[in-house]
Amino acid sequence: MGIVINPLAGVGGPLALKGSDSLPDALRPALLAQAALATAPAQQRLRAVFAAETLPDAMQLFSVPGPMGAEVLAAAGLPCVTVDAGLAWPSGPADTQAAVTALMRAGIDLLLFAGGDGTARDVCAVVGRQLPVLGIPAGVKMHSGVFAINPQAAAALLAELAAGHWVSLDLAEVRDIDEAGLADGRVRARHYGEMSVPMAPRWLQQVKCSGREVEELVVAEIAAGLVEALEPGRLHAFGPGTTVAGVMDALGLPNTLLGFDLVRDGELLQADATAADLLAAAEREPLTVVITPTGGQGSLIGRGNQQLSPALLRCIGRDAVRVLATHAKLEALAGRPLRLDTGDSLLDAEWSGLWRVHTGYEQEALYRVQG
Repeated sequence: MGIVINPLAGVGGPLALKGSDSLPDALRPALLAQAALATAPAQQRLRAVFAAETLPDAMQLFSVPGPMGAEVLAAAGLPCVTVDAGLAWPSGPADTQAAVTALMRAGIDLLLFAGGDGTARDVCAVVGRQLPVLGIPAGVKMHSGVFAINPQAAAALLAELAAGHWVSLDLAEVRDIDEAGLADGRVRARHYGEMSVPMAPRWLQQVKCSGREVEELVVAEIAAGLVEALEPGRLHAFGPGTTVAGVMDALGLPNTLLGFDLVRDGELLQADATAADLLAAAEREPLTVVITPTGGQGSLIGRGNQQLSPALLRCIGRDAVRVLATHAKLEALAGRPLRLDTGDSLLDAEWSGLWRVHTGYEQEALYRVQG
């Protein structure tokens, strides 16, 4: 989990300022000193998250140097991997964006940030929909939908993930006050984008309609969503399993139920590809692999899809693996993680973490994957 703090977020609230973007010259030195000493509102609220719940050692923290992260975590007794981002002080929007960029390059699974709507805008400018994020509300302006209700709610959600439970992902709006309108006496929030946010409570308490999930219909919805999202011109390897077979059916293509089929732009290029075939294809051009875990067992890689060799997986990278599963399949695991057994223990460890799983039409969940 990556952590970024806007140390200046919320400092102007008690003084009736409307944000921290432009601090009055008379107050600026004192407020900057407060933030530099890690006693500002955003830093205190981040500490409250970790005071509310004890997260297991398996959840590794990444942050950036100074009051934007590492100093605050160190003061709370929380070890973290520090990622250099070339930050300045006092920090500004460019520093938030640089910090988020550096953490994403470090390979985090989830970004936790403390700030307000301005911070959310800066994060959104870098992340978009690429990475799940969760905001800790600490700003003066709070119009965006990407924030937890309070630090305790964020802590409870993180504890769910750390315990191996899964939560749904949904898109939430990033909004901020229109400063020009505010100057004219009008309060209106502008839309600046959307980010993917883990939602609580857990999915079964958020069902839109009553009754049991109908597996065939959900597989069809997953397939429809994935087909729409397929990148034109890119080579895809569709793996074993009935969920993936639903995608091939949606494409109108024959399917090797227990093998991998290579497809580009709706055309079947090779059926039942071997490990050597897949590696050769990945070395020629970018390749996306689409797989589903084994029902009941929760094996993601290493059971029934041994065509995914360690060499292939290292060649394409974790972000090129798309995982499909119905909610019922995930619920049947009762909190157990999806398993990696690639034959390379270092790769298994490197790829362990929180993965995004396609669970419906434009629906995703975060689920723990472990070697």
